Amino acid sequence: MHYLIVIGLLTASNLVMTTAWYWHIKPSNNIFPLWQIILISWGIALFEYCLAVPANHLGAQWGIKPFQLKIIQEVVTLVVFTLFAILYLKDEFRLNYLISFAFILGAVYFAFKR
Repeated sequence: MHYLIVIGLLTASNLVMTTAWYWHIKPSNNIFPLWQIILISWGIALFEYCLAVPANHLGAQWGIKPFQLKIIQEVVTLVVFTLFAILYLKDEFRLNYLISFAFILGAVYFAFKR
């Protein structure tokens, strides 16, 4: 149950942060000058911290090791970014990305192996 809460918070925080980092590279959003993009992105990112910090704090309190928390976050980041890139940015997902993700999942396995 604790893992689900941590993963849920990390997923929400990554969705917010991915939006903050990448919303502006969609061609239809190129209407803003860079300084406005930075301010808008910082405004969005503030909410990411309100989710990521509790996820890591609670995860540590519940016995999830720091390396494990980071690896969970990286996998969540890749999943969220993949969906964002495909659905919002309309980018192509290629086989080499899938193979790369498989290797990362192997790293997750070894991080949690005792």
